[in-house]
Amino acid sequence: TTEDLLAADGLVVGSPTRFGNMAAQMRNYWDQTTQLWLNGSLIGKPVGLFTSTASLHGGQETTLVSMMFTMIHHGMLIVGVPYSVPELITTEQGGTPYGPSHTAGPVGDIPLTEKEKTICRALGQRVAQTAAKLKG
Repeated sequence: TTEDLLAADGLVVGSPTRFGNMAAQMRNYWDQTTQLWLNGSLIGKPVGLFTSTASLHGGQETTLVSMMFTMIHHGMLIVGVPYSVPELITTEQGGTPYGPSHTAGPVGDIPLTEKEKTICRALGQRVAQTAAKLKG
């Protein structure tokens, strides 16, 4: 709900990829946050993003970047994954500096790798640390 967005000190938002964009359901949700935008309610809140695709070249990075547009319009602070996270450089399937990503396969049966889980945890930790510093 929008009340959840207001109560949160920071957000981690995920969406499956649909043709290089966030899913229509997620787009619809954010399209209904106009009042929050008008009030500047989310300005300064940190946000991290993640996605998954069916195929390796399914548009993971474009999805994450397209999600950033909405967050930037809300005045949110984008938190990514730095290359100081060694798993980011060595992952075989997913993971980007724009946010964690995963290739789940056509029927979603490919599990997260340990490297991908580490990248996810790193993003969560960075968002939490950033939120704590900003609230501080």
